[in-house]
Amino acid sequence: MTLNLLLVEDDAAYAEALAEELRAIGHATAIASDGRQALTVMNEAAFDAVILDRMMPRLDGMSVLQTLRAGGMTLPVIMLTALSGSQDKVEGLEAGADDYVVKPVAAMELHARLTAILRGRGWTTSSADTLQAGDIVVSPTSFRAWRGGRPIDLAKLELKLLVELVRNADAVLTRAMLIERVWGYDFIPDTNIVDVHIRRLRRKLTEGGGDDPIQTLRGIGYMMRG
Repeated sequence: MTLNLLLVEDDAAYAEALAEELRAIGHATAIASDGRQALTVMNEAAFDAVILDRMMPRLDGMSVLQTLRAGGMTLPVIMLTALSGSQDKVEGLEAGADDYVVKPVAAMELHARLTAILRGRGWTTSSADTLQAGDIVVSPTSFRAWRGGRPIDLAKLELKLLVELVRNADAVLTRAMLIERVWGYDFIPDTNIVDVHIRRLRRKLTEGGGDDPIQTLRGIGYMMRG
């Protein structure tokens, strides 16, 4: 399993040494030296997981983690710290960390922990797990989406809607088809639920720039341009 990792660590020597060990295992590993830089980098590129130091200048790891989770980002986070007390671990896990590791730690242990986390989520790196239409990429199994390499934070129903549109790019999907596939209804409820979610999805897809990729066919439904 090859992963695209972000290592957030303010000790430059330790960060580079650990990153080299992770790269030797086969993981692409970028480094951020503080919390603010980490949030900037994650806003510009997609990662499979984050290894996050707890104690850092400018913005600490707990604040970074809380910001990610509050923003709806579900990617795995392993908190890496020198604090080994039980209460410290509890605080990290309650803040949204998937695991809490006391440093120094071997790269192979991190690899094993990441593999266990991703296995538990049913996540794989197979190319079959991603769908693409134009510059939009979506991974149904890891519940993530990107446009032009930029992560898009979507609610569950928005993601399901995007999956159907991307999977059927350049084909028309009627409102009835979307209601059945996304909401699971076998009838058309008297509601504009599809149109509301399409508006939200359009807004998020165009926040970082770019044209609206969803075409409306009046009185029929919608189509994602491929």
